[in-house]
Amino acid sequence: MSDVAGKPCILCVAITGSVATKDNNPAVPITVSEQVESTQEAFEAGAAICHAHVRNDDATPSSDPEKFARLKEGLEKHCPGMIIQFSTGGRSGAGQARGGMLPLRPDMASLSVGSNNFPTRVYENPPDLVDWLASEMRTHEITPEVEAFDLSHILQAVKMHEEGRLYGALYVQFVMGVKNAMPADKEVFDLYVDLFRRRAPGANWCAAGIGANQIKVNEWAIAAGGHTRAGLEDNVRLDRETLAPSNAALIARAAELCAKYDRPVATAAQAREILGLRAA
Repeated sequence: MSDVAGKPCILCVAITGSVATKDNNPAVPITVSEQVESTQEAFEAGAAICHAHVRNDDATPSSDPEKFARLKEGLEKHCPGMIIQFSTGGRSGAGQARGGMLPLRPDMASLSVGSNNFPTRVYENPPDLVDWLASEMRTHEITPEVEAFDLSHILQAVKMHEEGRLYGALYVQFVMGVKNAMPADKEVFDLYVDLFRRRAPGANWCAAGIGANQIKVNEWAIAAGGHTRAGLEDNVRLDRETLAPSNAALIARAAELCAKYDRPVATAAQAREILGLRAA
């Protein structure tokens, strides 16, 4: 039996994102009602966290707090206890508009703590904006999930937490496979895990792989004792020939890997306890 057997694994579903459209996969949920329905299916398949973006009616990215409010209301009704995590990512808005939904007090919010290259542009996260977003999360008692696209982001997250600039328990997600950012490289992944464990003993981490890397990174994270993310934001396919029929299908695939490594899929209540979040 491995040393990770029996350790609950938190599955996060990234339901929509800012890029994929129904042209890429008809299952990508765009409207709030579609998002709620898709998340409920993923919740029933084992997802304990919903990582949420919102879209305009024409499917372009949005940071409209009213849309986030309606999504939060729907998720609380149809996915009781599920951890709601709003994205403050840079594709959905500019400057402080990226945090305009934080007064809604979701359980968590994503936080990028440094800049890096994306496929066609620079993903800008200037220090003053990072500090403002982190401060807003402290004000509204929102635990950040730090999205690390590079090694420097992991080190910066540890530093910010040590300095008291991040609310709640430290939680870092290793994002691998974004074109022009950190590739899905097992040697680098192992370095991330080892370094994070030494620099932030006792803290929790998860990992996400983009595109075809999703299932590979899911397995690396589950086998190493971490948590993981799947969903149509990151990957619209089951394989080269097959579109994923739903967010739930991608979560179910991750749950099968949990079984392979004798790791129970964490319930939402267990995930809240693991991450030090308030009860639902």
